[in-house]
Amino acid sequence: MSNQIIQPEGWAKPIGYSNGISTRGRIVQVGGQVGWDENCEFQSDDFIDQVHQTLKNIVTVLETADAKPEHIIQMTWYFTDRHAYKSRMKEVGAAYRDTIGRHFPPMAAVQVVALMEDRAKIEIVALAVVPD
Repeated sequence: MSNQIIQPEGWAKPIGYSNGISTRGRIVQVGGQVGWDENCEFQSDDFIDQVHQTLKNIVTVLETADAKPEHIIQMTWYFTDRHAYKSRMKEVGAAYRDTIGRHFPPMAAVQVVALMEDRAKIEIVALAVVPD
């Protein structure tokens, strides 16, 4: 793997993400995924269930492009309830590790007023680079 995690000297090591990453290769952009299934139907309104499904959707898009979760170099998480995210961090982490593994690229987490799909509680955008 050609990814190089960037950790500025003297900075505290982040938990669950990295401060930066450097890589080379073929770019795979994964558009915003929400917690619905392949038929665009929500199977649950539970926040963690939607996180898990959203991450599974990202992995499926990556696999279709011959990419893997460890090729992700950036993620942006948009969610409608900051409290749901923060109060269930252990479950979010478990769903992440179960789906993506122990690969923690740079990430941003943003609370938004609403998402385009009324039942969506989370949307995630991912950028991956497959090594040359």
